[in-house]
Amino acid sequence: MTTHQEWQRQAEQLSLDGRAFIAGQRCNAASNETFATLNPSTGKVLADIAKCDAKDVDRAVGAAREAFESGVWSKAAPSHRKAVLQRLAQLIDEHAEELALLEALEAGKPISECMGLDIPESAACIRWHAEVTDKRYDALSPSGSSVVSMITREPIGVVGAVLPWNFPALMLAWKIGPALSVGNSVIVKPAEQTSLSTLRIADLALEAGLPSGVFSVVTGFGEGAGQALGVHVDVDLIAFTGSTETGKRFLRYSADTNMKRVVLECGGKNPQVVLPDVANLDAVAEQAVAAAFWNMGENCSAGSRILVHKSQKAELLQKMQAVLEGWKTGDPLDPDVRLGSLIEEAHYRKVLSHIEKAKAEGAHVAAGGNATLTETGGWFVEPTIFDSVTPEMSIAREEVFGPVVCFIEYADIDEAVRIANDTCYGLAASLWTDNVNNAHKVAARIRAGTVTVNCFGEGDLSTPFGGFKQSGFGGRDKSVYAHDQYCELKTTWLKLD
Repeated sequence: MTTHQEWQRQAEQLSLDGRAFIAGQRCNAASNETFATLNPSTGKVLADIAKCDAKDVDRAVGAAREAFESGVWSKAAPSHRKAVLQRLAQLIDEHAEELALLEALEAGKPISECMGLDIPESAACIRWHAEVTDKRYDALSPSGSSVVSMITREPIGVVGAVLPWNFPALMLAWKIGPALSVGNSVIVKPAEQTSLSTLRIADLALEAGLPSGVFSVVTGFGEGAGQALGVHVDVDLIAFTGSTETGKRFLRYSADTNMKRVVLECGGKNPQVVLPDVANLDAVAEQAVAAAFWNMGENCSAGSRILVHKSQKAELLQKMQAVLEGWKTGDPLDPDVRLGSLIEEAHYRKVLSHIEKAKAEGAHVAAGGNATLTETGGWFVEPTIFDSVTPEMSIAREEVFGPVVCFIEYADIDEAVRIANDTCYGLAASLWTDNVNNAHKVAARIRAGTVTVNCFGEGDLSTPFGGFKQSGFGGRDKSVYAHDQYCELKTTWLKLD
């Protein structure tokens, strides 16, 4: 394994290019304006990024539409699109260390997770969707011998993908994998905090053979490039992952302009329900800590509410405290670190305010509860466990998006289900039980897009990911179902003589 010192040395040697990627080439913003992207573990400037606005979005959309109408990608043989996407996945694998380092530096993510999960999974995602490209069949309807009625899928056209900062490369792959597979042109707006890995993958896409204009990256802020994509009348679909508040904004943009299709994956306040029949709480503790604190809790599917029967609460809490002692917080470039920094100062202060509010409302701090490593200049928060939490407290209802989890006691299974579903969100949930009947019956009662049993996770690339209620709208990421949302369904009715 590459050492802490070796990662630091590689970081010093990086050449960072913050220019946008439009119509097959790197370029400055039309205004020539830039903004600084920061290293959240030190607070220092990493690079200057092109500050794109409506003019840059217009150029990217124009290039995307021209490429789409030309058929250079949209009408290419599925086998050709498959081969190009496979080549892109291979290039991501070949540049894994560089991409992992970019994400660790810009997002504050532990290098071990970037290198061990995020970047390999990004390549695997694109490779998976590439394989689907030439394996989905269209259909004929059973309309009788006097007609030939064809039911076909066609690419929707120009897709705008607006990404979050918590998993920059992986969320990029979740969007462009299916969208490019079916033949669309795609314009990506990365989060302003994390542009570098997306821009580098755009370089690799050009090298892989993706035609000019088919894939562009407009960097900038939500009120500039993001809004410009949302209101653009020549964008056919917006795919967004991020906060519920911003997701609603994209729905308004669609309603006020061209009724573009909108696919949203938004927030979550996800329950981990531990039933009293569970005998091995050691396994629950290991997984529950990972669910709560993986990626510093900056994860829409984080298991931020632990619902446990009052007879087992004390034991599970003690075991989770013990597990958490092995989770080191520190420099993301240290391979032994499990918890890096939060993304930016504003989010850091928001997370700390959630912690202080929970204390004021009467929640008991069972672990953590403070800022840490302040001498680094970065934005670190101790992994925090709250006990004595009631379902009405803000810490049990509001998405913190940080390393904070709360324990909530319940008296019986019906109450556990009621508390689990008592939220405006419905993205993910975990259920722990040794009884197969409970596994089926209780999972069916939990209102969430993904329910994992006796583990924490999000399924794999073959399973759809998205939410109920205010956690999602319009479609799913991952799986073959993701391809459908980037297509129009057409019926062609041929009357025979």
